[in-house]
Amino acid sequence: MTDRRLFLSRIIAGSLIMSAISPAFADTGVTDQKIVLGQSAAFSGPAAQLGIQLHAGAKAYFDQTNAQGGVFGRKIELLKIDDKYEADLAAANTKKLIETDEVFALFGYVGTPTSNAALPIFTQAKVPFFAPFTGAQSLREPFNRQIFNIRASYFDETEYLVERLVRTGLKNIAVFYQNDAYGKAGLAGVERALKKMNVEMIEVATVERNSVDVGKAVEKLLPKRPDAIIQISAYASCAAYIKEMRKAGYTGQFYNVSFVGSKALADVLGKEGPGVVISQVVPFPWHAATPVVSEYTKVMNKAGIQDLNFSSLEGFIAAKVFVEGLKRAGRNLTRERLIAALESINTGNYDLGGFDVNFSHNSHNGSKFVDMTVISKDGKFRN
Repeated sequence: MTDRRLFLSRIIAGSLIMSAISPAFADTGVTDQKIVLGQSAAFSGPAAQLGIQLHAGAKAYFDQTNAQGGVFGRKIELLKIDDKYEADLAAANTKKLIETDEVFALFGYVGTPTSNAALPIFTQAKVPFFAPFTGAQSLREPFNRQIFNIRASYFDETEYLVERLVRTGLKNIAVFYQNDAYGKAGLAGVERALKKMNVEMIEVATVERNSVDVGKAVEKLLPKRPDAIIQISAYASCAAYIKEMRKAGYTGQFYNVSFVGSKALADVLGKEGPGVVISQVVPFPWHAATPVVSEYTKVMNKAGIQDLNFSSLEGFIAAKVFVEGLKRAGRNLTRERLIAALESINTGNYDLGGFDVNFSHNSHNGSKFVDMTVISKDGKFRN
């Protein structure tokens, strides 16, 4: 063998050895020791409990995974930044997480306006955007390869609520909604559902995001005396509206979609809470017979968290599915491998434990599950 051939053979052999012992990293946010994720959500302000609770459930599952050695030896690190439920902050946070913190993926954003603000940024950067806490169609249509939704859509939730109202004879329906992309997405869902049932909406009223100034909304809907008011806002404004309407003598029913933050709403309402209805997109967090709920309860309790709720269960489920995707992606982790791995998850090959998740190469909307709960006299829930 000539000196040149010997030299080349040694280079090739060395390269093969190095590739065998050192995984190829094509993307940022992944090292031999860790996988870095980023979360921009409300951790302060009137919607803070949504971000706090979602993060708590996700972190509990990620911490358990890390305690068991991580995924292929890599620990999962979840960086969180407060956006106060404001779109401009969410956009700035997204740029920071991708460009400065160099995260591998984005996880658990809270809200429609904030997620919409991040959408062009993560799409251009081709960074996966996993399990946003929103049911907006803007994150479902048109199809975006980077986005994976765990929860049902607002169309699913509002159709569920409207059908049950109309079938029980309650047809005088009004909507109180947040005057932004989230509220308008929910309103569109209600309008769509009412049209299918051949029922006219009697009136609408709005509240600004992160505001509890509901006086004008009370004045607008109270004279109409609707049988039911469907609320599309966060817990602080919804609670304020319920209290003011009750004070003004309204005796009808209030229905909310899951984004409201069920536990936070019940806490703020106090004695005004009983009878308020909330649709849910995850199983009942206190039904231990459901395997994923039983697992959630044990993990949260081990983490020292006794306050179980729908939002932290959603975060827990999202983290569990994400970890399954990491496992399926294999040791040589890239964003493209993760997307392909997540697309392979469905009820035919993955048992989450009482909550179905179905992804495919042309649908990243994992669930259509919707349930209904009512706040009871003790401030807890029944379904």
